[in-house]
Amino acid sequence: MENEAVDQGQDATGRRRLRRRVLIASVAGCAVLGGALALLPSGPAPVRPPAPAPGARALTAVTSGVPAALPELAALIERRERRVRTHPRDAVSWAVLGAAYVEQGRRTAEPAYYPKAEKALRASLEVRSRDAGALSGMAALANARRDFGAALTWAEAAVKADPKRWTAYPQLIDAHTGLGHYKAAGRALDRLLALRSGPAVRARAAAVYRDRGRREDAAAALSDAAAGAAAPAERAAYLERAGQLAFEGGDVEAALRHFQEAVRLDPDQRAALAGQGRALAALGRTTEALTAYRAALARQPCPEYALELGELYESLGLGQAARVQYDLLRERAARAAAAGVDEELVLGRFEADHGDAESAVRRLRAEWRRQPGIAVADALGWALHRAGEDEEALRFARRATDRAKGGGVRSALYSYHLGMIERELGREGPARRHLQEALRISPRFSPTLVPRAEEALRELGEPSVEDAPDFEDWSAGE
Repeated sequence: MENEAVDQGQDATGRRRLRRRVLIASVAGCAVLGGALALLPSGPAPVRPPAPAPGARALTAVTSGVPAALPELAALIERRERRVRTHPRDAVSWAVLGAAYVEQGRRTAEPAYYPKAEKALRASLEVRSRDAGALSGMAALANARRDFGAALTWAEAAVKADPKRWTAYPQLIDAHTGLGHYKAAGRALDRLLALRSGPAVRARAAAVYRDRGRREDAAAALSDAAAGAAAPAERAAYLERAGQLAFEGGDVEAALRHFQEAVRLDPDQRAALAGQGRALAALGRTTEALTAYRAALARQPCPEYALELGELYESLGLGQAARVQYDLLRERAARAAAAGVDEELVLGRFEADHGDAESAVRRLRAEWRRQPGIAVADALGWALHRAGEDEEALRFARRATDRAKGGGVRSALYSYHLGMIERELGREGPARRHLQEALRISPRFSPTLVPRAEEALRELGEPSVEDAPDFEDWSAGE
């Protein structure tokens, strides 16, 4: 009996221990389950918004003045073309279609889009003559064609039709800049900033800051614009502009990083591909530079890129390859002219260095009468120098670098041109200072011109007492 009692006691103890284990396991299981449940949403599962319809992002971009992806643009164009075929009195759809054509033409360097854009925008204005969207679209078209006088007229009409419509002001700024009205461009920017903020406005402000010589402010504005961009194509466009700014300031490595990131975000960012070619050439990575330029030209046969690639070939002693690019430049410029695009500036630059300098002077004199911006002043000054008219060339070269009369941009190329003209005139002190300034602004601004600047400085030698700057030199914008 005693042994039986012991056995019963041990059984009872075992059962108590088992119950404790079960209880502990149950509590632990509840704790784990409770923790898992705490991680789950308390309400019904969220419904994800549907993906935007094809072209919807481009519609937002086009109507708000920001860069759009090419596939989205193509989808938007297709939808609006269908819409206006069945609703020919839809003024808004005509205006959107016209703006999309302008952006497509600008992004692809295909001038055939511009007559289509004009037709669509005029169709919108026939239905609604004071529509600010269509008027702003006409201003954008004129700017894309480099017809800055017409762009100013259309942009002012858009602002008058709707003074609070902020998308007209970037077109007004571009028109004033192209005409050399830098103070007016600044006032237009002030009005834009009072109406709107955001990435597109910051990017536009950066362009004005750059023209005023405020490079750090421009870089900060572009950085903010890229950080706030809503879509990869938009961010890529701002990074491409940041790359241009860095290259102009001599930071070639930073420029290359910006261009590479832009292409990674948007493989259709052809300006960034050409920028890669420019930066790689400056870094001496010639094979990669040629590849980048060829890729850019294959996708966007822009005359400016053909000129740059041709000059790179020429610097390598590849004359035949250079001539192929120069022929392409002429062909593309002729096609652009047939579509109403003014390519006289790039043609004048090309003729000055690689063709007929007298023809360059004629072209650029006419361009200066139409739209006297600092880029035209620099090109005309250089063409006059190449034609042997150095006294007159000096006047235009000074205009391009005069911060009181021009926009204030600091350009290594402009300073180089001024220095070489002064050297030809025997003005050794000013020539030395301006050539040195060109290399300070950007020590690698051109793989062909930097060696020439360095050689000219060696020939000029060290400054003497007679080289002290006189009043005329300083009043010319130094």
